[in-house]
Amino acid sequence: MTDRDTTLRFDPRFDDAGLVTAVVTTRAGGLLMVAHMNAEAIAATQASGEATFWSRSRGRLWKKGETSGNVLRMVEMRVDCDQDALWLVVDAAGAACHTGATSCFYRRVEGDALVPIA
Repeated sequence: MTDRDTTLRFDPRFDDAGLVTAVVTTRAGGLLMVAHMNAEAIAATQASGEATFWSRSRGRLWKKGETSGNVLRMVEMRVDCDQDALWLVVDAAGAACHTGATSCFYRRVEGDALVPIA
């Protein structure tokens, strides 16, 4: 156990790429998506109240909903025990997934097949 595990000071433990994993759920606990945040994305989210992430594919900050309008309004940000993962509780204005699905987790794995979740 380290000081980071018990402190009341927010001190994210970023990986070698400067990122932490962010799990995003609704207030009711529905899983919407998993993304990554760097220090700049965390600061932008805290300042605006709207979820901002680091897009590894685009190589830049990405505010969820910047083109679709499906903004994720942050209700609460939590950090896990060793501060290497975040949990964002949000109110979603529309679909969270770029496919138009409510959640990015809209398929169940059954063997080597994917089954849509109704």
